[in-house]
Amino acid sequence: MMSKTDRRTFLAAGGVAVASFINRDLVFGSEANSRVRLGLIGCGGRGRWIANLFREHGGYTIVAVHDYFSDRAEAGGTQFGVPENRRYTGLLGYRRMLDDGGLDAVAIESPPFFHPEQAATAVEAGVHVFLAKPVAVDVAGCRVIEQAGQKATSRKLAFLVDFQTRACPLYQEAVRRVQGGDIGTIVSAEAVYYCGPTWVAPADLDVKNPENLLRAWGAFRVLSGDIITEQNIHALDVATWFLDAAPERAYGVGGRKGKTGPGDCWDHFSVIFTFPNDVILTFASKQYGAGYDDIGCRIFGTDGTADTHYFGTVSIQGKKPFPGGATGNLYTDGAKTNIATFFEAITKGDFSNPTVAPSVRSNLTTILGRMAAYQKAEVTWDQMLATNERWDFDMTGLKQ
Repeated sequence: MMSKTDRRTFLAAGGVAVASFINRDLVFGSEANSRVRLGLIGCGGRGRWIANLFREHGGYTIVAVHDYFSDRAEAGGTQFGVPENRRYTGLLGYRRMLDDGGLDAVAIESPPFFHPEQAATAVEAGVHVFLAKPVAVDVAGCRVIEQAGQKATSRKLAFLVDFQTRACPLYQEAVRRVQGGDIGTIVSAEAVYYCGPTWVAPADLDVKNPENLLRAWGAFRVLSGDIITEQNIHALDVATWFLDAAPERAYGVGGRKGKTGPGDCWDHFSVIFTFPNDVILTFASKQYGAGYDDIGCRIFGTDGTADTHYFGTVSIQGKKPFPGGATGNLYTDGAKTNIATFFEAITKGDFSNPTVAPSVRSNLTTILGRMAAYQKAEVTWDQMLATNERWDFDMTGLKQ
């Protein structure tokens, strides 16, 4: 976490220098079966939840934790038996954790605004990176992640972005069949993310205190990327995966009508994306009310339809049907699979890091839709990239 000036300088450079580096040959040379020494960055509910999955895997030992807030760092440290001197706090605590060494990898579960800096710093420090989605909140951050992923490969480091759907065999098979022509020529598609309130900040929240914004980060677009980036990316990631392309342009609308209380994130988006070959993707989301929830994606072809639901089933209907099946507890099972894949990449030396590029693509797709909706105008992919959009969070007064 940095000041406005520091962050802008960091993003422009695409990385930072870190004082100490871990010798990978000493860590995983002849000791390929050793436990991976993991540091946790972000000790909120999601962070401690996924850290427990790392522990249950059996191949990891959690040796350090970091969170801006001392109560969360203490809670994480106590839960995972981390020594008190390896419980780091403050804006730059994650850097001190890396500088102190003794880490093979980090799991980054902090607010998305900080992902680019933290991931790139970890790669510079010579450790493997397991990163929560979304990878960034702005265009400049996505570019930093893209560069960090490439640098990780060149330095023989694993870098995995944790999308659960991509780890699901049913989704993988459906995508393989669609890209193999089983539904004929793709004509159009739709993606939806419908749910009730997810991030609700306390009604009496003092928004002038930046620490309060950090605790309620999901309600504020600068820290989360707004709901289309922080939440809806699950649906749009599946769509770009099926179509194996980035959209060429988008037109969108949306607003904040169903949400109340502090925060500036919208509660609904409607966006029309145009992909290559004039394939139209209609996207809609809402994050208010009750009565209907779905994270879905349908791909419509001349010979069939692929129908997928995060909390439901995956199938293909048409001339070449695929019965598929129920996804089960994809939220947990997908994370477990990614944790296992991350371990195998580290211990077997597979540093191709195939999740980085598609994750940057889907992240930028959400930003394109967000930009078009904010402007209520058509925005092209090239126009979005040309903005090199950077969002700044004023961290004046926060503890270093």
